Amino acid sequence: MNELLARLRDASSVLFITGAGISADSGLPTYRGVGGLYEGTITAEGLPIEEALSNRIFTEDPVLTWRYIRQIEEATRGAAPNLAHSIIAAAEGAKPRVLTLTQNVDGLHARAGSRKLIEIHGNVHRIICTSCARRRTVEHFGNLDELPRCSACGGIERPEIVLFGEPLPRPELVELESEIRKGFDAVISIGTSSAFPYIAEPVYRARMQNALTVEVNPADTAVSEIVEYRLRMRAVAAMSKLEEALVG
Repeated sequence: MNELLARLRDASSVLFITGAGISADSGLPTYRGVGGLYEGTITAEGLPIEEALSNRIFTEDPVLTWRYIRQIEEATRGAAPNLAHSIIAAAEGAKPRVLTLTQNVDGLHARAGSRKLIEIHGNVHRIICTSCARRRTVEHFGNLDELPRCSACGGIERPEIVLFGEPLPRPELVELESEIRKGFDAVISIGTSSAFPYIAEPVYRARMQNALTVEVNPADTAVSEIVEYRLRMRAVAAMSKLEEALVG
């Protein structure tokens, strides 16, 4: 641990990659984020959850898709950023270059103060009209109609999240690739299975470039065998140990 802390203390650029495990310490369920929700779950309509939350079903039956989008939002309601989120946000002010790539749609990184942030699957609290692209932000969906419609044009609204069958947002992908090309002194993966290539690839590339690689996860993941350091613990416990090296 002492060697890890010393190397992390010397790192001037850090990439954090986060998944559902970091928000578990805020009381949220550890589904795999939009892009991989409720693994193996069948809905009341007899559909795999991945199909209910797909672009195809939203186009055909937006009421059905909204039913399960609301479940995502309800899971985040009342949750607050935890110490791990706060340490990552504080690191932005302590080190010259810090970026957070998150799969989570709960918005907790932004609420903790992270500004250099790529929400690769979107944010469930940002709503967009599918007709006129009018945007708004909502704290919770409790006061929304069964099928939310735009107050400007009457079009159907939806959260700015990546549904199954949809491409990842291009601006976020371009930004991520640009940042990865610059390289990082340290890459820290926290609470993600790293099942998606765009989540695992930054770890692999960092390892090939002899950068510091750290994984925080109680379970084995797709990158466990390649990282230099594994902290088999939950996010808050691990980040508490790394805090001094990250924020001084």
